[in-house]
Amino acid sequence: MRGRLAAALMALLLLVYLVLVGWQAVKFMLTGEPIGIVIGGALIILPIVGVWALARELQFGLGSERLLRRLDAEGELPVDELPARPSGRPYRDAADADFPRFREAVEADPENWRAWFRLGLAYDASGDRRRARGAIRTAIALERRP
Repeated sequence: MRGRLAAALMALLLLVYLVLVGWQAVKFMLTGEPIGIVIGGALIILPIVGVWALARELQFGLGSERLLRRLDAEGELPVDELPARPSGRPYRDAADADFPRFREAVEADPENWRAWFRLGLAYDASGDRRRARGAIRTAIALERRP
C-alpha cells in the first residue's frame, strides 16, 4: 500500500509540473515572437511525452502487481531461498546460478505468462532490470490474450 501511495503522489506531482510547463509553453507561443513560438512549441512536446511515459509506467505497475497477486493466490510464486545481503537483495552469484531453470521454463512454454513473469523476477534478482521489465511486459501481454 505504501508503494501505491508513493506512486500516486509522484504521479500527481508530475502532472502538476506538466500542467505548469504546458501553461508556460502557451504563454511563450502567445507572445507572437518567432523565438517565443519555437520555445513554446518545444515546451509543448515535454508534457505530451511526460503524460505518455506516466501512463505507460502506471499501466506497467498495475499490470505487474495484478499478476503478482494472481501468482501468489495460486501459490505459484517462486520460493525465495537465495542468500541475501542485509538490504534484502540477493547475492548476484546465487541469483545467476538459479536463473537457468526460469529461462528453461520459458523456452519450454513460450506462451505461458507465468513462466515469463517468473523469468522477470529472476532477471530482477540477478540485477538486470531492463530484461526484467521486458519479461514482465511479455507476461502482461500474454496474460491479456483471450
